[in-house]
Amino acid sequence: MRILGISAFYHDSAACLIDSGKIVAAAQEERFTRKKHDSDFPVNAVRYCLAEGGVGSDQLDAVAFYDKPLLKLHRILETYLSIAPKGLRPYMRALPVWLREKLWTYPEIEESLRKCGVQAPDKIYFPEHHESHAASAFFPSPFQEAAVLTMDGVGEWSTTSIALGEGNKMRMLKEIRFPHSLGMLYSAFTYYLGFKVNSGEYKLMGLAPYGEPKYVDKIKDNLIDIKEDGSYRLNMDYFSYLDDLVMTSPRFHELFGAPPRTSESDLTLREMDIARSIQVVTEECVLKLAKHARELTGKKYACLAGGVALNCVANGVLLREGIFDDIWIQPAAGDAGGALGAALAVWHNVFDGERKDVGPDDAMEGSYLGPDFPPEETRAWLEANGYPYEDLSDEVWPHKIAELIEAENVIGLHQGRMEFGPRALGNRSIIGDPRSPKMQSVMNLKIKYRESFRPFAPSCLEERVGDFFELDRPSPYMLLVAPVKEDRLVKGDGSERDLPLREWVNRPRSDVPAITHVDYSARVQSVNPKTNPRYYALIKAFEERTNFGIVVNTSFNVRGEPIVCTPEDAYRCFMRTEMDYLVLGRFLLEKTKQPEWQDKEKWQETFVLD
Repeated sequence: MRILGISAFYHDSAACLIDSGKIVAAAQEERFTRKKHDSDFPVNAVRYCLAEGGVGSDQLDAVAFYDKPLLKLHRILETYLSIAPKGLRPYMRALPVWLREKLWTYPEIEESLRKCGVQAPDKIYFPEHHESHAASAFFPSPFQEAAVLTMDGVGEWSTTSIALGEGNKMRMLKEIRFPHSLGMLYSAFTYYLGFKVNSGEYKLMGLAPYGEPKYVDKIKDNLIDIKEDGSYRLNMDYFSYLDDLVMTSPRFHELFGAPPRTSESDLTLREMDIARSIQVVTEECVLKLAKHARELTGKKYACLAGGVALNCVANGVLLREGIFDDIWIQPAAGDAGGALGAALAVWHNVFDGERKDVGPDDAMEGSYLGPDFPPEETRAWLEANGYPYEDLSDEVWPHKIAELIEAENVIGLHQGRMEFGPRALGNRSIIGDPRSPKMQSVMNLKIKYRESFRPFAPSCLEERVGDFFELDRPSPYMLLVAPVKEDRLVKGDGSERDLPLREWVNRPRSDVPAITHVDYSARVQSVNPKTNPRYYALIKAFEERTNFGIVVNTSFNVRGEPIVCTPEDAYRCFMRTEMDYLVLGRFLLEKTKQPEWQDKEKWQETFVLD
């Protein structure tokens, strides 16, 4: 039985195909259109998934859309009516979009499948938004029984939910409803600190370790009331997302003593302290919700999804608190993962489909679920364009790249199937030497063209994780932050807050300075030979040369663009930036040997660096 899952129309549209419960393919639309967080109907992602699964014209059994559009429209209309006439502006902005596309999801799906040469099945299913998120977390997890915690901005009405998963069934138990939303609270601070809502929340998380939690009491006394069971209510006097097109109200600005920060303006200690404070409040709320979920379900494992589950700092705190024996977070925890969850919810909850025991592993295949590109196609494309390359054998490949990393080269790595979700996990990555004190600065300012305060993650051999980090288990999806081991640290004297931000950032803090954040932590990816043998072999070869089984890993893109998908995307990004080498599968390209790239300087002028 083949089921196509779809998410669309808000942000991070995606498609997923499952076959008798097995995940065959999944991808975000942005990777094909090159439009960051593309929200349009995922025509290209649908075509890819159907092609990857070899779905013939009449072989699709069901389609699952990740929420209920009519119920969502009901929430929007009821919200605006409840605050009329103040909600007129957002209402007038939302209504045409609904009338033009969002109400027509069913015929849009049929038309899209028709264009792909596939007949739409008789039945199209619409699980609720939080059911899709929860299903994406529980069913691919390694746990046969678990509490499921879902936290995001808003679905139809639900913003936070607790579910119970047992075997091949899952049921929703409790929810918190809009407008009270932990995701909206975090996004309000994202907006207030000058970052873009629905894409800049990870910047807020990265900024938080520079600050001190000076505003925690102010937030809890005025903005949010958190109960012992994790339930909460927001004071809507401080927020404008109900009746305006911005997140925060004048009262919010008065509370914190200034209007919202202008994007790209200098960051001060005040912004850093505010970021740290909302991070601390978020962690408190997540911990209390988790404790309640444990009491409510009696389960010793937990699964997480929803946009808030991408807060890997909070995830690390939750793990270390020991509320659950273990936790598993869906690597595509945001709306993209809703496509996967919708398909799995229909397979298990509608068709009573079997759920296989995957043992200690999960069912995500390392989240390598996107397109791959055969070497013969890549070679033909390189030769047609006159791009010089070196063809590396499988035996030479890891050792040659390890040698280049050791020499402090920055390498674009494009190999295998593209990752599903927001993290690059070794197949669409930019990699470098974690021992290099200059690597973070070089990557941020010359490669990624992004804010200098942003940290980089390590990819570490799974068996070496405990040698570098205070972490006693794998972290394959880069969704857990852990402290760097004490014996590796180079502690400062506490005077860093008096330094200019760039100098503060670039102070070495350990013997792997390129991946050690200012609070002596790192967002860990563990790599094992089963899920990604080539990436594992590369890191192993680097360990043989240096005694360090770890490399710097950041996503293969620049600020404002999606992660690369095709070899052509990768080459374009390579030539526009200061990367030294590009790996396209078995082919190695050296920057100095490539033809001159004409638009590089003009393109770089579009970036404003801090």
